[in-house]
Amino acid sequence: MLDAATELLAERGSVSMRAVAQRLGVAPNALYSHVADRTALVDGVLDRVLAQVEAPAPGAGDPRDALRRLMASTHDVLLRHPQLVPAFLARQGARGENAQRLGAVALEHLAAAGITGDAAREALRVLIVYTIGFAAFDGDDGGPLTRSELRTTFQRGLDWLITGVCGSSG
Repeated sequence: MLDAATELLAERGSVSMRAVAQRLGVAPNALYSHVADRTALVDGVLDRVLAQVEAPAPGAGDPRDALRRLMASTHDVLLRHPQLVPAFLARQGARGENAQRLGAVALEHLAAAGITGDAAREALRVLIVYTIGFAAFDGDDGGPLTRSELRTTFQRGLDWLITGVCGSSG
C-alpha cells in the first residue's frame, strides 16, 4: 500500500485513497483496515522515507556537529526523493515513528548543547523548516543555482543557524 501511495505521489504529486485502491486492484474501503485516512497514508509514506536518515547517537561528541550531520542527512534523503518534498511541505514535516525518533534525537543533541524546553522545540522546528525548504530548491530544475551550489549554501546556512541556536562553543 505504501509503495502504491509513493508511486502515485511521485507521478501525480498527490494521492487519494481511491487512486491507491485502484492501483492495488482492491475496493477503497479495504485500505481503511490499514490506515485511518488519506493523511495517515501520506504520513506513512513520509515516515518510511525518514527511516533512511542517519541519526548520530546522542552523547557521542559535539552536539552541534551531531545536529549538522542529522540535518545534512535529512537534506540528502529529501534530495533523493524530490517528488515527496511537496508533501513534506504541505504536512509541515512528518509525524510517524521515524519522525518522532529523529525529533527525540535532535532534542537530545540540543539539550547537550544547553537548549531545552520550548526553546529546543522551536529550534528544532526552525531546523526542520530550513532543511525541507532547501530541499525544495533541488538545483536540477534549470534554476540559477546548481545542486552543488545549493548544497554549499545549505551547509553554510545550517552552520549559521546552529551557531545562532547553540552558540559557537560546546
